[in-house]
Amino acid sequence: MTPEDVRRIALELPGATEKSHFGKPDFRVRDRVFATLPGDGNAVIKLTRDQQEVMCGAETTVFRPVEGGWGKQGWTRVMLQAADEPTLRSALVAAWRNTAPVTLRKVFDLAGG
Repeated sequence: MTPEDVRRIALELPGATEKSHFGKPDFRVRDRVFATLPGDGNAVIKLTRDQQEVMCGAETTVFRPVEGGWGKQGWTRVMLQAADEPTLRSALVAAWRNTAPVTLRKVFDLAGG
């Protein structure tokens, strides 16, 4: 997968927009960041600590906690070269759901998301 795949999938999610965070592209819902493209060819997504533990344990070549305090808050690096589309989509949807308001999550669920 590539940063362009992240962009495409993220922007398909209800209410998602692309902005910039510290000069790097990020993806937001209601102005809250759920994913970023740090410029190293990978992505960073907002997970809960439980989600992070499960994903990093199940897909060790795809997911790694971000180093330092951000990683302890659930921010997780997605190694795009090792990811396939279903895995990337699932991770981005989880990050989006962690950030999106209930009303948008309901719209997404009703649409079959």
